[in-house]
Amino acid sequence: MNAVPRKFLASAPRGFGDLLAQELVACGAADSRERSGDVAFTGSLEVAYRACLWSRVANRVFLDVAQFDAVDAETFLAGVTRIDWATHLRPGATLACDFTGRHPAITHTHFGALKLKDGIVDSLRASTGERPDIALERPDVRVHAHAHGTRITVSLDLSGESLHRRGYRGAAGEAPLKENVAAGVLMRTQWPQMAAGDAEFLDPLCGSGTFCVEAALIAADRAPGLTREYFGFLGWRGHDAQLWTRLLEEAHVRATKGETTTVTVRGTDRDATAIRGARENAARAGVERWVSFQTGNLVDVAPLPERPAGRAGLLCANPPYGVRLENDEAARLVHRELGTVLRERFQGWNAAVLTGAPELGRELGLRAYRTHAVWNGGIECRLLRIKVEAESAREGGTLGKGIAHLKDTPGAQMFANRLAKNLKHLRSWTQRERITCYRVYDADMPEYAFAIDAYRTLEPDTLWLYVSEYAAPAEIELDAVRKRRGEVLASLPHTTGVPVERIQVRTRRRTKRGEQYGKLDEQSEFYQVMEGGLKFRVNFEDYLDTGIFLDHRLTRARLRQAARGKNFLNLFAYTGTASVYAADGGAARTTTLDMSRTYLEWAQRNLSINGFHGAAHRFVQADCREWLKEARAGAERFDLVFLDPPTFSNSKRMEGVLDLERDHGELIAGCADLLTPGGLIVFSTNAQKFRLDEAVAQRFEVRDVSASTLPKDFERNPRIHKCYEVRARP
Repeated sequence: MNAVPRKFLASAPRGFGDLLAQELVACGAADSRERSGDVAFTGSLEVAYRACLWSRVANRVFLDVAQFDAVDAETFLAGVTRIDWATHLRPGATLACDFTGRHPAITHTHFGALKLKDGIVDSLRASTGERPDIALERPDVRVHAHAHGTRITVSLDLSGESLHRRGYRGAAGEAPLKENVAAGVLMRTQWPQMAAGDAEFLDPLCGSGTFCVEAALIAADRAPGLTREYFGFLGWRGHDAQLWTRLLEEAHVRATKGETTTVTVRGTDRDATAIRGARENAARAGVERWVSFQTGNLVDVAPLPERPAGRAGLLCANPPYGVRLENDEAARLVHRELGTVLRERFQGWNAAVLTGAPELGRELGLRAYRTHAVWNGGIECRLLRIKVEAESAREGGTLGKGIAHLKDTPGAQMFANRLAKNLKHLRSWTQRERITCYRVYDADMPEYAFAIDAYRTLEPDTLWLYVSEYAAPAEIELDAVRKRRGEVLASLPHTTGVPVERIQVRTRRRTKRGEQYGKLDEQSEFYQVMEGGLKFRVNFEDYLDTGIFLDHRLTRARLRQAARGKNFLNLFAYTGTASVYAADGGAARTTTLDMSRTYLEWAQRNLSINGFHGAAHRFVQADCREWLKEARAGAERFDLVFLDPPTFSNSKRMEGVLDLERDHGELIAGCADLLTPGGLIVFSTNAQKFRLDEAVAQRFEVRDVSASTLPKDFERNPRIHKCYEVRARP
């Protein structure tokens, strides 16, 4: 029974969906699909049990029971009644029911839950002659119905109650930090990796000790569900007790091995009552041997003197922010004090500050290199990740030392005036066309050689600036380059209103062949943006490019218009944005091909978040040139092909070197061999000095559509790309 694949859904606090997806894959999940606040996946019952036992960020794990359409309450009741509930509830079992979502006829969740309960009772009466008892707290079986319009999903809540309730916490304060939110913060800030290196952990405002306990659980490899007494599957008729016993035994073995950790976890707080509660929580969690709590003031905290010099630690704090203090000014003072302590005593450390009032983050006087929006219950918070070093200090709470004064120089003023003029010029256009990602500046002043793109993200709704600095010629003095960079960066926050933590800077230079998609970091933080009514995942930190080429906006729109009923091929697909447009245009099939597994997975996510998945959408990891040669012998042909190769590539997975100037004729010919009669190739390149091979123009019918695919925000640089429509001659 355990090996049978089933459909599940796991939920997590907003802001941690990607971490939950990673955990589920580690538990053995397949086909995981991250959505807003939850992850759908398939797997065996063992995968779900492991998730309940081991997930540190999950709220709940649901097992799909049935899906059906219900236009009103009566058809909903009938659909629930048709389910064989005797396979899930044994005689005498207790029951609880929940209803969520938006339904056109069932507008009250309490009413929906009552109808769900009535359907289950009616079904059991008909099949067994008995009805279950209702238990609102810790029932044997908790059933959940979710409405997405008229589509109903009925599932079993295998967790029974939120998995953030580990079972170790007693009384909490007025604004308690949820255990899975604390764990998510620690995972986001790379604590598991740091703990493996015997790093020190400190929470100087520990309260009831949640950060410290979760840090110790991670370091000691103790399953977060190991001390829980209640799960929703324990009273379920389909429960596999033998499997659960085996998983518990495995977790105990890992916990025993984890006892060898020598990690140091400390928490301090000025409230003696809170410290007593923290010690009790650590004892109930079984981690008291690695955690020490002391009563003390924030101004007195410091790294342990006996720690080896140069070994970085992690300071993690959730400062009070008004909910826990009498007034906002008191909260500001705490944040300022924390910033002072970090700057003066924790140089070289990493810091993670979770604040429920984002404006208070500026009081730290430190620049966060990453900012994440996360939710602790119903409170939207900001997680500020800081590398405590001289360069991270802010001046005036907004800019780093040595930069702020540059915004008043004549050059900075000229740059700011030009940027403000561009923003004013583009504002009405972006609002009218509903464009949320666009270029606002592109080396308009040659001495300030930057490309600046604006990105409006979804959930949270925030504006980012992605700044690409064109590498200066070698003959330009380094001091001059630094000054101009400083003038630009000092001007941006004031001119655009975008805080410095949401301004990402990259330097573009002539790279070695094949490096144009190189990975730069390992943060793996993704956001969603909207373009053309479609959602796309972008990453501002890890790659030279964000995941969507903004100058191809109109090209993608043309592909959407041409795609209805077509078999679409996307070569050198990168993150699959063109495939999403083609699918939205009604393509019968899409094939997305790239040599990078990372980008193919990214492409698959892009299609999935827009509702495009299944056999009609294929993803192929291959060398595009070699694949074209092999595909000629096959039977499949394509009606529409998008060909957007890199200028150069010598990837280790590729045979030979791709030189677009030399090889574009071969690539176009290979695509033409796969065209159906009347088929179309859209060929695009960003090579600045590209010239189409005359042999291509002679053999094929070629139309240069570069001008008509140039978006308004790229008109300042008409050479940004070349685009051609290629057809076989009649």
